[in-house]
Amino acid sequence: MATRSNIAMKTVEGKIISIYSHWDGYPANNGKILQENYNTTAKVQELIALGSISSLGAEIGEKQDFDNRDSQSPDWTLAYHRDRGEELSIAEYDDIPSWIADMEEYAYLWNGQEWLVNDHGELTQKNKFPVFDLLESVVEREVAAMEARIAAAETN
Repeated sequence: MATRSNIAMKTVEGKIISIYSHWDGYPANNGKILQENYNTTAKVQELIALGSISSLGAEIGEKQDFDNRDSQSPDWTLAYHRDRGEELSIAEYDDIPSWIADMEEYAYLWNGQEWLVNDHGELTQKNKFPVFDLLESVVEREVAAMEARIAAAETN
């Protein structure tokens, strides 16, 4: 089952440019990969330039055979345009609320210095603006919870 996400950055003009990511969009996976490997504006721009992706890897990588899992590098990002030949898909929004209204389960936003994450379109009660958490904090909590579940399963 896919956990879909959007990966985005704010442009100098104030627009949001975003790509879709199909697999493993939860913070303990995609969030951690973004935090550890895509932590400069140049790297984020390079990732978004790929267009929508099937799966996020620690590296952009090179063109690979989309339909042959055995030939794919597990560390490389698998992109629909580059690797499967689909039309390039990069969405642009005028502002953050319109981007979140069109999002998937998780929305990752590079603010030029760090990653923020919105969980399932959460909005404030008062003015209905999207709620973002610092990705670093969310990843720490989710990774710790995942490790605890694994340890508990191993003892049973």
